[in-house]
Amino acid sequence: MANEEFKVIAGIDTHADTHHVALITDYGKRLGDRKFLAVGSGYRQIAAYLTRFGPVTAVGIEGTGSYGAELARVLAEHGFIIREMNRPNRAERRLRGRSDPLDAYQAAESVLADRGTSTPKARDGYVEALRVLRTARTSAMKARTALMNQISAVLTAATDEVRAKYRGLSSEARVKAMASSRPTGDPADPVIATLMTLKRLGTRHRFLSEEINETDAALEAIILTYAPELMDVKGVGVVVASQLLVTFGDNPERMNSEAAFAALAGVAAVPASSGKTSRHRLCRGGDRQANSSLCRIVVVRMSTDARTRAYVAKRTEDGLSKKEIIRCLKRYVAREIFHVMKNPRSAPLTNDLRILRLKLGLTQVFVAAALGTWPGTISRIEHGKSQDCEAISRYRAWLEEQAPERN
Repeated sequence: MANEEFKVIAGIDTHADTHHVALITDYGKRLGDRKFLAVGSGYRQIAAYLTRFGPVTAVGIEGTGSYGAELARVLAEHGFIIREMNRPNRAERRLRGRSDPLDAYQAAESVLADRGTSTPKARDGYVEALRVLRTARTSAMKARTALMNQISAVLTAATDEVRAKYRGLSSEARVKAMASSRPTGDPADPVIATLMTLKRLGTRHRFLSEEINETDAALEAIILTYAPELMDVKGVGVVVASQLLVTFGDNPERMNSEAAFAALAGVAAVPASSGKTSRHRLCRGGDRQANSSLCRIVVVRMSTDARTRAYVAKRTEDGLSKKEIIRCLKRYVAREIFHVMKNPRSAPLTNDLRILRLKLGLTQVFVAAALGTWPGTISRIEHGKSQDCEAISRYRAWLEEQAPERN
């Protein structure tokens, strides 16, 4: 019989085949624990078991991004508040050991103490699609890099007759020539065997390149549909945008401040002062892929953006090293990305710009040269794929200025 005098907090230790559930009261008393199968029927049994002793305040789950992903989705659909367990209590494990029941109780106690918990990613929207697509892209990129290393190793040990066929070619041209070659002869001949191997490696490289391009096209289509404003941030491309969206998650409300996002991306300044020394050091935690993406944005801006170049020059005069300047810039970029993600701007309508340009007899190449940008940028503005309000306004004003001159 349910007891209305207390509320229940649950902790779940997840594994590949089973999940162990433990229940405690809101003042720490242990109510019981039980093991369930990690299948659809087991998830439904867990949902029923959670409310056995009373209303449930929250459910702490270990591994909401792996073994507990589906369980977290099912329980969220049943209306339970889900908390993700960031790490086990190591001190508790040293003192009391570890087992599935103990880990489940520790998860529940961590939720009760509000210690080492966070809001899990929803994993039910377009960001989850981006994450899965990026998984395929990452493996293809690693395989292609390994192929290039294998090709270089084979060519290094090959005879001069083989090396001469590909000498002086760029990497892409060399791989293309290998894939289109037609070696014939006795495979027992080392030269023929080498040529056959290079053809197979070149064909595999071409296949992986096509797979990467197709994945990039799918990523771009999703981003332009759901988060086009991110693509208008200077230095952000498809790969960087997809990673930042994956880091942010399907439920951006879990990121309540720019400082939280900076900490998640590993660009928050960490105090490292002692005595008379006052300084900050690099944060070594956070999502390292997001940190790498922010670094790529900074590197692009340092070579192409006038404001960033002026900032680098000023900070260099102040005595900062290049590494320290990049750390500062990554923090500034994290702030900009956070506000773009939390406050997306609606771009003005642009469906009349192409008509106006054609009436004036102007090409996209001519317009791009006049505005100091790329033809692709003009094309994205005309097709409504750009959220850069400043660029759109500038393009419209320029076209309106040309109208009297052409009449």
